[in-house]
Amino acid sequence: GSSSNLKGIPFMSPLTVGDVALRTIRPEDGPVLAEIVKTTLAEFGGVGPGFASSDSELNHFYDAYTRPRSIYYVLVQNGEIVGGGGIAQLDGLNDPSVCELKKFYFQSSVRGKGIGTILATRLLEHARAFDYKLAYLETLNTMTAAMRLYEKLGFQRLEKPMGNTGHCGCDRWYTLQL
Repeated sequence: GSSSNLKGIPFMSPLTVGDVALRTIRPEDGPVLAEIVKTTLAEFGGVGPGFASSDSELNHFYDAYTRPRSIYYVLVQNGEIVGGGGIAQLDGLNDPSVCELKKFYFQSSVRGKGIGTILATRLLEHARAFDYKLAYLETLNTMTAAMRLYEKLGFQRLEKPMGNTGHCGCDRWYTLQL
């Protein structure tokens, strides 16, 4: 499972923020996470083909992060899953040095509390430990708080997408040298 990808990695970032805890994904988390992805995207206008809400990965969420050099964290608050985010090699680009920050979605109740910074930092620590050299992500121009977070972390805007994620509906692309 994805917990095997944790071995031997020294982490600096915390696993709790207030009453929200981070843990690695479990098989039973998939349906709840898929629903969070869909409702969050709908909130920001990301509906239909070309968005993560249409990904086949949503039907086998856990399995997508059991591959080597990938991991997914779930945010838990009061026993309920309230979001998550992961990292894996970028699809459609035959370059093992490039990863993607993936399925990074939070319910509105936990946004704006610094949790995104902590989770993204933890995922980037994994990316470096997995020997990725470049982190890529895609988002929507309506997700202004998310874009501010990515820019604060040092991500740089791209003019066009990389790889082949199937997310043609995304209109903002970023990379970070690791």
